[in-house]
Amino acid sequence: GHTESNNHSPALFAMNCGLPRMGYPCVGSWVTYGLGSESDSLPAFVVMSDPKGRGLPKGHAANWGAGYLPSVYQGTHFRPSGEPIDNLKRPKEMNAKQQRRQLDLLKTLNQKHFEANPFEESLAARIESFELAYRMQSAAPEALALDKEPEHLRKMYGLDDAKCKHFAAQCLTARRMVERGVRFVQIYSGGMENQRSWDGHNDIHGNHTQFAGETDKPIAALLEDLSQRGLLDETLVIWGGEFGRTPMSEKGDGRDHNPTGFTMWMAGGGVRGGQVIGATDDLGLYAVQDRLHVHDLHATILHLMGIGNLDLIYRYKGRPETPTINEGEAYTKITS
Repeated sequence: GHTESNNHSPALFAMNCGLPRMGYPCVGSWVTYGLGSESDSLPAFVVMSDPKGRGLPKGHAANWGAGYLPSVYQGTHFRPSGEPIDNLKRPKEMNAKQQRRQLDLLKTLNQKHFEANPFEESLAARIESFELAYRMQSAAPEALALDKEPEHLRKMYGLDDAKCKHFAAQCLTARRMVERGVRFVQIYSGGMENQRSWDGHNDIHGNHTQFAGETDKPIAALLEDLSQRGLLDETLVIWGGEFGRTPMSEKGDGRDHNPTGFTMWMAGGGVRGGQVIGATDDLGLYAVQDRLHVHDLHATILHLMGIGNLDLIYRYKGRPETPTINEGEAYTKITS
């Protein structure tokens, strides 16, 4: 693959949203806009980030924002420690009937305001967020209850391994979310730059060994688990970063950012496995064969979801916007 930016924030925006600047909908928002959700009691689009004090990825929530799409399509971030979502428990002094009456009053007031201000799209999302939060009070705790899983499965993911248990928990949560109709799940390994992420400017061997050790076992378990449950054929799994690393060394034992040639892999979701698509030059710096731009990658993801990237349109200020900035082409050979 290839992209335009070699800096973390704009490259993350490009990989998630198609352009190396904030303000555009991410691919998760486009997918949920195009397909909706199969669950009415869990978010359609869930995001999980590294819980080891490494921070959020650069650009933070703009990476899973809905941009100019209605706000209801933005990702819901599950906090990596403590309660994953605010207000999942009803206040102790309130019973279910009282809470329902309170929400009904709030909805009536908000609806009247919305009718007088029909172009405030964020208000429509806020109204729905109150209702979704109410439904999640019963659904989310059950969906997040990893202790309900059998011991052998928890061990397969690596929940008993201190090195990878945080990522294992997120991969197992992802499977439980997919099982319950959540449309799009995104997990970030690592956080900010340098040694807090896959950013091996120095000691790339130690850096990548650490992060690969945290993620390898849980990912293998996720693929195996989805396959055993008959879910892999209808679940597309994608792994990659915002760019690659250079083939030449930096500081003797590190590698710098490389946006001109890097690798991503896909599994399930109609993809035929066992293929290596594309190649770099002899040095390993530039993609020279079957080069896929980020727009082509997003077009391919949408194609595997049954959506034509130029057919999914949202009119913003009179302009027909598409997920791939009105360009890009699906790489259909990936399915054959």
